[in-house]
Amino acid sequence: MHQVKSEDKLLAGLIYITSFFFPIIAPLVIWIIRKNDSVFVDYHGREYFNLFISYFVYSVIAGILTLILIGWIILSVLGIALIILTIIGAVKAITGETYRFPLIFRLIPSVKM
Repeated sequence: MHQVKSEDKLLAGLIYITSFFFPIIAPLVIWIIRKNDSVFVDYHGREYFNLFISYFVYSVIAGILTLILIGWIILSVLGIALIILTIIGAVKAITGETYRFPLIFRLIPSVKM
């Protein structure tokens, strides 16, 4: 694996960190601006949006399941899991590592690192 520049680590980490405040816009802006310049930022941008899309789909299904009450439990678990996975993604990005999130759809194919 090649050495990742500290600026790229910071920007990749910011994709996840800013998602707590602006879930789509901030990560999208960072990713679009730097995806052609940094394979590392491109990788983490793709991973974040695959995570976001997957958890959106899971949340819609859990929302429908609230009609039979189990959805409330699933929504709670999904919320906690999303927070934890986002923090893991940020830490991995800041330390210069790649990370593939478990149980997500790969609608945006990952780049090879």
